[in-house]
Amino acid sequence: MKSLDQLYDELQSANADSLGYPAAKDFDYAEIERFLDFPINNIGDPFAQGTYRVHTRECEREVVAFFAEATRAPQDDWWGYVTNGGTEGNLYGLYLARELHPDGIVYYSEATHYSVSKNLHFLGMRHIMIRAQENGEIDYDDLLETLKIHRDRPPIIFANIGTTMTEARDDIGRIVEMMDRLAIRERYIHSDAALVGGYAAYLDPRPAWDFADGADSVAISGHKFLGAPIPCGIVIARKHNVQRIARSIDYIGSLDTTITGSRSGFSPLMLWYRLQQLGEAGLRERLGRSLANAGYLVERLTAIGIPAWRNPNAITVVIPRADAAIQQRWQLATAGDISHVLVLPNVSREQIDTFVADVAKSRTEDACKA
Repeated sequence: MKSLDQLYDELQSANADSLGYPAAKDFDYAEIERFLDFPINNIGDPFAQGTYRVHTRECEREVVAFFAEATRAPQDDWWGYVTNGGTEGNLYGLYLARELHPDGIVYYSEATHYSVSKNLHFLGMRHIMIRAQENGEIDYDDLLETLKIHRDRPPIIFANIGTTMTEARDDIGRIVEMMDRLAIRERYIHSDAALVGGYAAYLDPRPAWDFADGADSVAISGHKFLGAPIPCGIVIARKHNVQRIARSIDYIGSLDTTITGSRSGFSPLMLWYRLQQLGEAGLRERLGRSLANAGYLVERLTAIGIPAWRNPNAITVVIPRADAAIQQRWQLATAGDISHVLVLPNVSREQIDTFVADVAKSRTEDACKA
């Protein structure tokens, strides 16, 4: 077994050169390290007091309230909790949808995150995969034709608000209009806004992605754009839907409304502290910096002959599949014939310049070998 010092050094080195995965690194939680002395457990519903008093439910409620406002959740009809990450948030949204529409069919695009098919398997839900457009957005024509075929079954739309590889955003408003035209009244829409949910509310133009646009639940990751040393997330749903599945558990003095029983009390504290540091103004500043640097990266790569591109107002830059050495050094996520770079708030122009120089050098070496 390697020593802790050796492990720390390895992680420090790996962290410095990671550009391909959504994990913001510019955070400092030293002020709350002392809370690691306690077995904090937010077991049960965050809006119920419960019997166990070593918890951070008040912080959790404030975190959920912040994102409820950002997602334009109905004022007196929202509920949520801090999850272990986006996958749990998506599982929760699909679970709610299944309980409300047990005979429903889940529709999701082929660009959807791999964990969703796993969640559908867990829940035993019937599902149909829809084609994706070249940019990663769902193919609305294919969705429309498929909905027409199955109009007798309530549709459960799993909308991607930022696909994994290209940050494409499915337009919930357009999907709602589609179902209205088909007179489909029984339906459910879940928004997977893992990365983009941290800043979608501040984009201009604002994408159609939240409760005001027709979503019934939204999953957001906490560690991706805000930054945290522990994966975490937030799920928000319409309260009247959650109440239909809640049940009281005597020995914890709370309601069973969450996926897991014991839940981290440190993650809500981290997110609360981070939001206290940043606020809406800080999130807007982070977004502006990331968008500007993403544009800069596209310009620099284009200048050396790399056909880089990004979806409108995206911080994900897509490039042709990088060679193995570039993938390895910069830890670039790669699927099929594309790789991508996540231009998160911690990514500086100096780091971008170093990356571009490395790509240019690799292209020159490959040309010489040829």
